[in-house]
Amino acid sequence: MSADAVAGPALFIGDDTAYVALVRPQLDPSDPDVVRAAGEAGVSPEEFAGPGDVWALLVEDGAEGDGFELPGLRDVEADGFAEQLQAAVAAAEPFTVEAGAVLRLDGTPAGDGWALTAHVTPPEGHDTPARTLTAGPVVTADLLADLAAFRGSLA
Repeated sequence: MSADAVAGPALFIGDDTAYVALVRPQLDPSDPDVVRAAGEAGVSPEEFAGPGDVWALLVEDGAEGDGFELPGLRDVEADGFAEQLQAAVAAAEPFTVEAGAVLRLDGTPAGDGWALTAHVTPPEGHDTPARTLTAGPVVTADLLADLAAFRGSLA
C-alpha cells in the first residue's frame, strides 16, 4: 500500500535505528491501493479502511520490529502522554513518563538532547515479548517539535 494511503496521528520517539511509535493509522478509502486491496479481500474500500480509531504501539530496535494494537486507548490519553513527555523534556532533568502499563520512557540529558530508554510491556494476550530499547541522543528541539506537531494533530 502506498504511503499516501496511510495517514493519522503518529509520534515517533527515538532515532533512525531504535524507536517506539504511538500511531493511529487511518487508511484513505479512495486510494487506488486501498481500493485494490479491498477488492482482493471482497469488501468495500470503506470497510477495508475501517474507522481509523485504533491506536497501536510500534517498536523498532535495529533489524527487529514489532508492535501491537491498543484497543480502548483514546486520543485524550495519547495527548496526555505527549503532554507529560513535553513537560519532562522542557524541565531539562532526568525523567520517567508512562503510557499506562504498556510503555515506560526514561530520559537522561545527553549533550543537546536526550538518551532514551523505552520499556515496552504488551497487554496480556499478545505474542509480542516485553522489550527494552535504548535510543539517542535525540535532539531536544526536534523532540519538542515532534511532540507539538503530534499534539496539534490530535486537536
